[in-house]
Amino acid sequence: MGESEFLAQAEATLSAIEAALDRLNDQELLDVECSRSGNVLEIEFIDNGSKIIVNSQAAMQELWVAARAGGFHYKQQGGLWCNTRDGSELFAALSGLVSAQAGATVVLAQG
Repeated sequence: MGESEFLAQAEATLSAIEAALDRLNDQELLDVECSRSGNVLEIEFIDNGSKIIVNSQAAMQELWVAARAGGFHYKQQGGLWCNTRDGSELFAALSGLVSAQAGATVVLAQG
């Protein structure tokens, strides 16, 4: 995949994550604040001040996630962003990470 294709897919994914979190906020299932700066999405949990950071790494063609549980790298495989270590899918993994930091079960859907 070329750099421009990667950047377009990464941007679409960051936007989808932000939109999913906004929907959960609107439904009052979650209280987070999202902010974007270029290729970095910062998710701040209002109740406890913790954060999850999702950003794209063009040189590696990966999305990186930093959360309380650790750091994770995701690469495109078969149209999904898959963890480079355990193969887990990004949105499923983020659902678990967000749930853990929010203290409530939430499911992030891709659109």
